[in-house]
Amino acid sequence: MSDHIKFERHGAILCITFARPEKKNALTAAMYDAMVTAITAADADAGTRAIVIAGSGGVFTAGNDIADFLSAGTTPGLVAQSPQAFITAIATCTTPLVAAIDGLAIGVGTTLMLHCDLVYASPRAKFRMPFVDLALVPEAASSLLLPQRIGMAKASEFLMLGEGFDAAEAFRLGLVNAIVEPDVLISHARAMAEKLAAKPAAALAATRRLLRGDVQQVAARIETEMQAFRAAMQSPEARQIFSAFLNKSKG
Repeated sequence: MSDHIKFERHGAILCITFARPEKKNALTAAMYDAMVTAITAADADAGTRAIVIAGSGGVFTAGNDIADFLSAGTTPGLVAQSPQAFITAIATCTTPLVAAIDGLAIGVGTTLMLHCDLVYASPRAKFRMPFVDLALVPEAASSLLLPQRIGMAKASEFLMLGEGFDAAEAFRLGLVNAIVEPDVLISHARAMAEKLAAKPAAALAATRRLLRGDVQQVAARIETEMQAFRAAMQSPEARQIFSAFLNKSKG
């Protein structure tokens, strides 16, 4: 298990917290692996009725740790396995997912909310999917789900131009359920998770399946995206951008 992921149980609720604030909660392979293990176990446990995902230190997550990508060398498939396993785990999870997003939500920090049932954001939440800017491609089935949720025009703006948006825009587009002040954000998300946990289990599960639609279509898109993602990681352009990004962050 990763030291940078915090797990807490509150009755029937599992709370997962990104706990690497010194790196803006950037996600490493070890962090992904720890979450996959926890989510898989929770999904198999009838006593876990909802999962809350949150960040720490006023940040949700800056997305994938670029150092992981750069260290992959000529075997990017190895480092891409952990993010793909995490994305697949949340996409196929049968347990309700609730996200509490404060501060930066970059890359997977934005795309993972497409798989959550309820999303709450603080007024200072900032969303961005800069995949193309990194010479990469979208992941987490965002190329499928985002146009379905907000229309092709805005999806193209966010995925192709890499334009960011704030909590107010996310709420206007229907990507978040409510904007909640930072000091009560996590407690609010947990309270909503507890409301879900108190519902009749079979009826809630059936409703969730109906709402989410064809899970296999989503899983297939995740695989297609990740094939393109792994190929893009090998490109000289991407590796140059990764190196420049890391050098800038060190400076």
